[in-house]
Amino acid sequence: MRIGVLSERRTAERRVALLPEAARAIVGSGHELAVQAGAGRWVHASDADYADAGATVVETVAQLVAAADLLLVVNPPEAEVISSLKPSATVVGLLNPFQEPEFLDAACAAGITTYALELVPRISRAQSVDALSSQSLVSGYRAALVGAQLLPRFFPLFMTAAGTIPPAQVLVLGAGVAGLQAIATARRLGAVVSAYDVRAAAADEVRSLGAVFVDLELESQDGAGGYAKGQSADFATRQHAALTPYIAKADVVITTAAIPGRTAPLLVTAAMVATMRPGSVIVDLAAQSGGNCELSEPGQTVEHSGVTVWGGADVPSQLPVHASKLYGANLSAFLKLLEAGDAQDEILRGSQVTAGGRIVHETVLAAHRDRHRDQGE
Repeated sequence: MRIGVLSERRTAERRVALLPEAARAIVGSGHELAVQAGAGRWVHASDADYADAGATVVETVAQLVAAADLLLVVNPPEAEVISSLKPSATVVGLLNPFQEPEFLDAACAAGITTYALELVPRISRAQSVDALSSQSLVSGYRAALVGAQLLPRFFPLFMTAAGTIPPAQVLVLGAGVAGLQAIATARRLGAVVSAYDVRAAAADEVRSLGAVFVDLELESQDGAGGYAKGQSADFATRQHAALTPYIAKADVVITTAAIPGRTAPLLVTAAMVATMRPGSVIVDLAAQSGGNCELSEPGQTVEHSGVTVWGGADVPSQLPVHASKLYGANLSAFLKLLEAGDAQDEILRGSQVTAGGRIVHETVLAAHRDRHRDQGE
């Protein structure tokens, strides 16, 4: 199989689909691998490193895609890249199918097959290809560091001759992979950590990390696939009221609640932010999908009544070396599924978005039709 790795072209993207070590393993398994020049520039991997790993380094996108049977990407490629692929080609990556209709239209027009790793079923056998989890781990770690950096106070307890400095109080909202990593990292930095999740099953995971689980005494919102289900307006109102006193006494609030294909739930309103002490910090990892905090702006740091609000954007790319290492391992594992050739494989069927000129994923198709209907098309 002839495999291509693009140099990612989005402004804030610093990851690469494969590091040289992963490239070497793929070449060693008998595949031809072409890597676009400069693909590894942000992860300190030179073109020579890829050449040493057995890959062919090509200068242009056109050279890369013309012969590719499989294109490995981080983000959805541009329409002109898709149109240059042969109809039998396959694209695998984090394709953001619910928010990027132009990519879907281009993929259908080109007749190519695409797999979106964010749609991989949440089953135990899929853990090795679960790119959402691997990248969420990076985001959660980064969130705790951002909170510590922006807070004008210490995280840990200090007892000195000049007096005692109490530890920071950190509240994490959402106890998925990102939230759990934020909890663990904030604890390692010395903060006192509490956490809340609408799923009752998350309580034991939070406590296992040494954090306090915040029980708001609301009904559990466990949904399919390990995600939370959508909440009603009444539930959100009661949730905000119950969360407000915990928000008010926190030095740092880290919000991580996001569900692929849906707008992020609003957990922290402007009124709730106004109850926080000046100097407090909110780190919103869901800013790009609507935001858990009403005041967050993707990629921006804003201040409201003395409270700093950091809106995350392309957060895994802020730690591109290990984000790329983990992501490359996910892609390598997915490649083995493609090699096996079982079209009925649950993971392949669950993550396939387009094939033969049409959208084959039912949820994505429904969302795509809704978008076109709303636009009057």
